[in-house]
Amino acid sequence: MMEERVKSIFLELGADLCGIANVDRFSGAPAGFNPTDIYSECKSVIVFARRMPRGTACVNPRIVYNKANDMNLEELDRIGFAASIEVEKLGCTAVPVPSDSPYEYWDSDKMEGRGILSMRHAALLAGLGSLGKNTLLINKKYGNMINIGAVLTTLDLKSDPLSEEMCISSCRLCLNSCPQKALDAQTVNQKLCRQYAYGSNKRGYSVCNCNSCRIVCPRAFGLRED
Repeated sequence: MMEERVKSIFLELGADLCGIANVDRFSGAPAGFNPTDIYSECKSVIVFARRMPRGTACVNPRIVYNKANDMNLEELDRIGFAASIEVEKLGCTAVPVPSDSPYEYWDSDKMEGRGILSMRHAALLAGLGSLGKNTLLINKKYGNMINIGAVLTTLDLKSDPLSEEMCISSCRLCLNSCPQKALDAQTVNQKLCRQYAYGSNKRGYSVCNCNSCRIVCPRAFGLRED
């Protein structure tokens, strides 16, 4: 089966998860951010993810967490690039999408940025998980401690089944823990979040000062098996 062959390429290159969403699932994407806005010939989106080490949730989220997160995003870009070359050997075209940056959309007043493709929504449509009230994707096995990448392709592939709902309906831990009250269970006020969470230390290195909405989640590490 072509879908399994494609996914095996990403998993063998180091992805922990891989799913597929046919482009027809993106009909509700905002104008300018549909996969076909990036590449008009796109027929399917291959979405993949890598987990973060559990230990990064156990320390102050400055140097350690920020560095690990940056390394994971770089690894996703490496996998996307290498996998695109392998996928094209199947007789198609493949376009690796930057997992985080660079991106062009920026509203300076709202301090709001958007990637050319919403990775969390692509992952949702590819069946890798559901969205939490903190706006992060929650995967059944790895929770929200994952980063996401994507590759567009001209292969017309079958979509994976959508995930079950993972966010606990009665839970408000992420909402209540946000020191900026930037979450409303639907979206995040990026200006409030960015002003508090991101900055640099005295040495000039980028740091993440807050990740409470991620680590307080009861599903941060997926479903318990015991």
